[in-house]
Amino acid sequence: MSEYVWEPTAEYIEGANVTRLMRRHGVTDYWELVKRSQDDIEWFWDVVVKDLGIEFTVPYTKVLDDSEGFKWPKWFSGGRVNLAYNCIDRHLEERGDQPAIVWEGEDGPTVTLTYGQLHAEVCKVANGLIAMGIGEGDAVGVYMPMVPEAVIAAYAIARIGAIYLPIFSGFGAPAIATRLNDSKAKVLFVADGFYRRGAKVAMKAVADEAIADSPSVESVVVYRRFPDGDLPAGPIDVMWDAAFASQSGAHEAPALDPETPMLIGYTSGTTGTPKGSVHVHGGFLVKVAEEAAYQTDVRPGDLLYWVTDMGWIMGPWEMIGSHANGATVFMYEGAPNFPGPDRLWDMCERHGVTVLGISPTLIRALMPAGEEPVRGHDLSKLRVLASTGEPWNPEPYRWFNEVVGKGTRPIINISGGTEVGACFLGGAPVIPTKNSSLGTPALGMAIDVYGPDGTPVRGEVGELVCTKPWPAQTRGFWNNTERYLQSYWSRWDDIWVHGDWASIDDDGYWYLHGRSDDTLNIAGKRIGPAEFESAAVEHPAVVECAAIGVPDDVKGESVWCFCILKPEFEQTDALADDIKTIVAGELGKAFKPARIVFVDELPRTRSAKILRRAIRARALGEDPGDLSSLENPSALEAIDRSLA
Repeated sequence: MSEYVWEPTAEYIEGANVTRLMRRHGVTDYWELVKRSQDDIEWFWDVVVKDLGIEFTVPYTKVLDDSEGFKWPKWFSGGRVNLAYNCIDRHLEERGDQPAIVWEGEDGPTVTLTYGQLHAEVCKVANGLIAMGIGEGDAVGVYMPMVPEAVIAAYAIARIGAIYLPIFSGFGAPAIATRLNDSKAKVLFVADGFYRRGAKVAMKAVADEAIADSPSVESVVVYRRFPDGDLPAGPIDVMWDAAFASQSGAHEAPALDPETPMLIGYTSGTTGTPKGSVHVHGGFLVKVAEEAAYQTDVRPGDLLYWVTDMGWIMGPWEMIGSHANGATVFMYEGAPNFPGPDRLWDMCERHGVTVLGISPTLIRALMPAGEEPVRGHDLSKLRVLASTGEPWNPEPYRWFNEVVGKGTRPIINISGGTEVGACFLGGAPVIPTKNSSLGTPALGMAIDVYGPDGTPVRGEVGELVCTKPWPAQTRGFWNNTERYLQSYWSRWDDIWVHGDWASIDDDGYWYLHGRSDDTLNIAGKRIGPAEFESAAVEHPAVVECAAIGVPDDVKGESVWCFCILKPEFEQTDALADDIKTIVAGELGKAFKPARIVFVDELPRTRSAKILRRAIRARALGEDPGDLSSLENPSALEAIDRSLA
């Protein structure tokens, strides 16, 4: 049981958004609020809407309609709402001249957009999309770096009732094409590139390769980050300015059914293609706004910087969480430790960042540079530190707390996932924090830890589960209902099984202990082993591949690929490098395997499924557990020989 590392001061408690909520409803203790929000979820989500001033143009008549069961909830029934309106339009009168976005390029330029300017640009793009024939229900991909135009495109798509499809800026062409084809996207937004560690990273050529395999895409909208230089041209390309500059800066946001799909967030499971989590206007807006307000305490006037990419769920989270609460988003396109190890802290000082969100991987990557890059900057405006993406280990957490936060700021550690739409777990700046803990269940989330028999356990590690619906719950997987049901609902009746190991200490503080399924977590980015395996077998030498995650001091987890070769190929270091290159080309450089291991066979069950957990256990020298289903024990001996 870890010790408390931060205690809330009277200033934190008095100023917190969640304190205001508690006092309005006669709740005197945060732990009491957690329990009440779990026991009476309809009460809680209704008071959230009212407390945060979220506007339904037609009031809802029922907070939760669960007539189709926990798997298929409908929230805020009878109402009408628009996510983009609530993030932009409703703030115009009060803070139209206040900054909504502050951006910095790696090479130094900065841009600030006020709420009024953001509104005008979003309306222009919305009108331009309508002119292209895009309407409610059409999917539109956004493959762009961290630039303001990525946010503008996202809001414009949502505003007209189309479906926003965020795509990680580091993906390779096959990964992009898979997502475009699954969603049947009609338009793709792309930038020509961005700066990363002083080099120009090209995106347009990658997008063109993906488009060649994506027949549903009718138009490609190109934003020029680099106005000079050659640009690959395609037959369906249209430049950003040509498409939108002449459009009206006014557009009336339509009032939409709260269950209107707004976003498809692709995440990977343990088999097959990526799964598209469907999120909707009403539930996603309310949950993300609530979480930013009460967990990370985002307020009007705050500058939130979450070190992420718009292609991962935390990109939309920081965008919507900030703007729904009248705050400002800070965006930076490049590496947080370039050109020097203090770049992140320098930007926090110069721009006055007040809420900073990171991943444990980032802290592990920055620690070797020492404390001076942090201590050399005035970080006095930082009020809240936050993290997500993967479990902490104690030493990086201590460094973040003591070196960055000086022991005087809370670390709000939150965890959920793309399918959750936000977070299951997370603290608040009104309770003490513990090293590496996630604090409590997130408000309104009925979370528990189950043992193998499907009953709650305490004092031991078990499965993280959810027992009641929540507003940002995915409305299934796009075009794949069966996979959705299999992924989360196949173990216990009407219980969401998330795939994380969790535990609760004697003080009621929650901890995560890694994935209980095979999903890999690379620097906080979840991706399925099947995607690595599919990429590896693209190499003509590879017959079959099994990918596993192994602990990594920087990324948290890195990938080893165990490959069976065709008989005519020799096991050489050069061949291993070629396979790594193939995988990186398919998935993106961030997912390049750390090691290729050549084996003669892979351990299988009697039904021919590869036992990845057995491979991982053998590689790490751990107990593989029950191997009663293993058909070929000789495969484990082959792995031992290959690793020797």
